[in-house]
Amino acid sequence: MIKSLTRSYIKSFHGLPSEIWWLSLITLINRAGTMVIPFLSLYLTQDKGFSLGQVGWIMTAFGLGSVIGAYIGGYLTDKVSAFAAMVVSLGSSGLAYILTQFSNDFWSICFMIFLVVMLADIFRPASFVALRSFTNQQNQTRSTSLIRLAINLGFSVGPALGGLLIYNLGYASLFWVDGLTSIASMFLLLFVLHPSRSKKGTDEESLASTHVSAYKDSTYMLFILGMVLLAFAFLQYFSTLPYYFSKGYVLSEKYIGILLGFNGLLVFLIEMPLVHYLESKGRRPEIYLVTGGLLLLMSFGVLLMGHHVSLLWSAMALMSLSEVLAFPFANSFALDRSRRGRTGQYMALYTIAFSIAHIFAHNAGFQLIRSLGFDLTWWIMAGVCLLMSAIFLALKTKD
Repeated sequence: MIKSLTRSYIKSFHGLPSEIWWLSLITLINRAGTMVIPFLSLYLTQDKGFSLGQVGWIMTAFGLGSVIGAYIGGYLTDKVSAFAAMVVSLGSSGLAYILTQFSNDFWSICFMIFLVVMLADIFRPASFVALRSFTNQQNQTRSTSLIRLAINLGFSVGPALGGLLIYNLGYASLFWVDGLTSIASMFLLLFVLHPSRSKKGTDEESLASTHVSAYKDSTYMLFILGMVLLAFAFLQYFSTLPYYFSKGYVLSEKYIGILLGFNGLLVFLIEMPLVHYLESKGRRPEIYLVTGGLLLLMSFGVLLMGHHVSLLWSAMALMSLSEVLAFPFANSFALDRSRRGRTGQYMALYTIAFSIAHIFAHNAGFQLIRSLGFDLTWWIMAGVCLLMSAIFLALKTKD
């Protein structure tokens, strides 16, 4: 049984281009160093002494930086190249991470969080376009899942290591590690990937000839609305939920890091074989988007069932299953749809959906907790998940 599962897991990786493996390794190194974000709310409240209201506005600056960074990333990708955009993003965001630790007052921290996220998110639409140039429709979803596997393995290692670093060296160590790993990722990208490796095929030629605007694609815009709501609810697990773990359950940063790391580890173990299996079924991605949304709804429902640490593990497990189903097929939907027009613009808009959620999700979550408490906030998030699932269901009636 174990050997059969192992063979199936290994088989799910077969046939992927070497460039996708390198891009995944670069992503892994970069994401493993992204330790500041899961602990940002704790850093701002416990180390810097900001109020929940101030933290909410700092998180809004985070979201605004993400929107502008995604737009710049899409623009640079279409006008220059995905490779150049990724190099600029990794190098500049690495330096910005290191400098952020020296900000102490409210406005300087708002600016630095805005700046570091703007520079970091230039990478995201560029990496999607790079993935398109290295792959084809047959292995596109699996290639996306491999990149996501690297992200989640990095997020599994990152928070756990981040909790240990805070415990032993303090919060400042996170900024040094984040910055240095981003710079290391840039040098690896320069060394192993080059625009000359990109395959030029008929898809890119047809894209160049059609120039369909993503903003005029009504089906895609409805999909983007669903993604904003999905990200709005999902992001609570990396901002308000760590605060809930700390205040509602009095868990240490070390335990919170392990709990968050469990999400990345679970996704790492099950996503590739599950996506490989589901991809072979040939069903429309909207089915998995709806299922993922309902699982995320259930994860918030579990938080309302009582007050025991086992419920936190259950909620994290449901959230991880939601992520495994929703995000790979959302990526695939966006990449497939981008064949109708300018790839950089389509993927920038996809990235901006998450950025818009960043603007409102963190701030709204903290403001709701401050005004209504934890339980009512989780009820509202469950409602958001229900609306989002209905929107994804409506996509099945579109072209």
